[in-house]
Amino acid sequence: MIANPTPATPLSSSPAARPSPLCQTTGVSSAVTHNAAMLSAVSAEFVPPRWLRNAHLQTFWPTLLRRNPGIQAERIAIATPDDDELEADWWRGADPGNRLIVLSHGLEGSSRSKYAIGLAQAARASGWDVLAWNYRGCGFRMNRAFRLYHSGETRDLATVIKWGAERYGRIALAGFSVGGNVTLRYLGEAPDSVHPSVERAIAFSVPCDLGASARQLARPPNRIYLVRFMRELKRKIVLKAAQYPGRLDLSRLREARDFVTFDDYFTAPMFGWGGADEYYANASSAPVIGAIRVPTLVVTALDDPFLTPACLPRATATVRVELPQFGGHVGFVDFRDPAGRYWSERRALAWLEEPAHSAQEALGAR
Repeated sequence: MIANPTPATPLSSSPAARPSPLCQTTGVSSAVTHNAAMLSAVSAEFVPPRWLRNAHLQTFWPTLLRRNPGIQAERIAIATPDDDELEADWWRGADPGNRLIVLSHGLEGSSRSKYAIGLAQAARASGWDVLAWNYRGCGFRMNRAFRLYHSGETRDLATVIKWGAERYGRIALAGFSVGGNVTLRYLGEAPDSVHPSVERAIAFSVPCDLGASARQLARPPNRIYLVRFMRELKRKIVLKAAQYPGRLDLSRLREARDFVTFDDYFTAPMFGWGGADEYYANASSAPVIGAIRVPTLVVTALDDPFLTPACLPRATATVRVELPQFGGHVGFVDFRDPAGRYWSERRALAWLEEPAHSAQEALGAR
């Protein structure tokens, strides 16, 4: 456990923080160089083997090559106010404690994604219970309601937190990628409405500006990721159209070749927005991060291929930002832990278990 936060280090004087050539392809590193004030710290803790210092290898490795941790969960369904349900995996001990991590997964991921199970296994070993919830349409069966989910879905997260608070006195939030955006959006859009049981949060690889990330993923170097996402999103639209005949225009699917066109044709109309840009403006976490009161850590790798400078949050009294040089998108693979935990899992637990300290925690109290 890290008892004290890593001291702030000027980017220009930190060898570990110098951008690699892969960073420069994203534009993230240049933004950091010219906006060093956005950082409360530059993390130099994550040091992968030299052969793993590649953004795409870090991004692919957990999904394709990590063994699925063998930890069993209880599958539950949480009722929503609109007569739908949110499916979730609940990892708890025989003698449940009083603290719970609510985990939000990434775009087209699920509670069974390897990063979710990895954090759950590490957290259980440290005495936390974990609830990883599935966005509508991402669970074990298609949801009942017409609507699916979007990348700033905070009402469903609030429903899950309320369920958790009825069983636990202390709650921490963890989000990966889009799940990080959902987490930050929840904490910042209506800070007076954040449940008082929520004490801390952590978010990894967050597309804080959804529009910028959507356009970044449309670039040729990222097409391999885009194709996979679009295949899954389109599959769900076909299933939802069969469930609600006449409600969706499937002829538009052929034209939807990237996130912007898909969101123009399907996501935005489903949630009452006029188009993709209006959706991104209303669902991105970047505009509300300054209002967050709960102590929060945001970790983004400088070489993340999904993100641009617009996706980097600005640190505040309660939001700490760490930017490892390497890590890709939701990667952070280093093979340095005898228990097999990835660096992100060790960092998450260190942050969530860090004792209250001085001004940051005081400013985070509500």
